[in-house]
Amino acid sequence: MRLLVTGGGGQLSGELTRTLARHDVIFPSRDQLDVTSETAVRSLVSDFRPDFIIHTAALTDTTLCERDPLQAQQVNAIGALNVASAAARTGAIVVHISTNEVFDGQKTSPYVESDEPHPVNAYGYSKLCGERAVMETCERFYIVRTAWLYGEGARNFPAKIVRAALATPDLRVVDDEISTPTWCADLAVALTRLLEERPPFGVYHLANAGQASRFEWASYVLDKAGVGARVTPISSREFRNGSDSPRKPLYTVLANTLAAGAGILLRDWREALDEYFAKLTPGALGTAPA
Repeated sequence: MRLLVTGGGGQLSGELTRTLARHDVIFPSRDQLDVTSETAVRSLVSDFRPDFIIHTAALTDTTLCERDPLQAQQVNAIGALNVASAAARTGAIVVHISTNEVFDGQKTSPYVESDEPHPVNAYGYSKLCGERAVMETCERFYIVRTAWLYGEGARNFPAKIVRAALATPDLRVVDDEISTPTWCADLAVALTRLLEERPPFGVYHLANAGQASRFEWASYVLDKAGVGARVTPISSREFRNGSDSPRKPLYTVLANTLAAGAGILLRDWREALDEYFAKLTPGALGTAPA
């Protein structure tokens, strides 16, 4: 297969370099491909002629999206539209990576693919606009929603929690925001299977199994890292008080219903996090794994 993966250099694209190694793939970074430029996207797609475009490029800083919703729309919605338009011209299949934050978090059971999105912040709205742009522009697409991604690097939640715990012995982490931590390595494997097996086009949820609050996730991370900080649970309202943090949907666990029906299953988030820590080099998060 011939593939174009936008957002080269990101956590997910880094894992896709491994799972897609036997295919003909390019991974242009943001500096090499500005997805907000229709001309740039059209030119690259026309020249490379990929069978698939995996669109991972996105503005995921939710606070920045709230401060600058126009930029969020440019990257997350217009960027998706440009990719979808270029794909429609050349016949490429689009795999658009989306988010749990297209939902409002009012359910008390996992969201299935057919549930109606209703975002509560600028980031979620911009990603939903991106989904709709792909749906309205392409006939052949996979919209893949995932949640709470982490992978290599220092910008993910586990790394931030470890650094914070090393800086202060007392942490306050929200306990009413619940979803599923998802390891990029597992998502990359699932995405590769999706491409190779080609189930029916449409919307899919791909996240590690199970659920956790931010507090439970942080506590598990610190236990695996061997960092003895005290973690105090607080509400999201307390966390946002006096800050410019955006409103977050409280419950956004994703049910991998359609993917499971196609035989694509992801393991429990704890098992994935155990392996993530087992593969870390000593000191990668500021301390050696326990």
